[in-house]
Amino acid sequence: MAKFRRAMRMNSPRDFSRVFRLGQRTGGGGLTVITTENTVGYPRLGLAVAKKHLKLASHRNRLKRVIRESFRCNQSEFNGIDIVVLSRADVVRRDMTQVKTALERHWLTISANNRVAQSGKNSD
Repeated sequence: MAKFRRAMRMNSPRDFSRVFRLGQRTGGGGLTVITTENTVGYPRLGLAVAKKHLKLASHRNRLKRVIRESFRCNQSEFNGIDIVVLSRADVVRRDMTQVKTALERHWLTISANNRVAQSGKNSD
């Protein structure tokens, strides 16, 4: 069973700005996911859940727990990428099953893009 270790969290503002500057964006399901390659060799997750979108701290914390758990279950698909998940204004109208489904779609897109990027590097 995969774990979500402390090293898999993005904490540095410098890392977040690098992902925002260089990353590829996908959106849907009340979330925006931004990804870019990293140099640490394992996937890292950063969360930006806005108080403006979810007023109650308990709702924001629940959303973050769902995102972290989904990432933990799918982290073996990602090699050496940084992922930032942002909330959008319409996340408040979604229930957690819709958010989980949207995350699964995002993870499939990311892993497909990651495989393409890895195969491009290997052919060089």
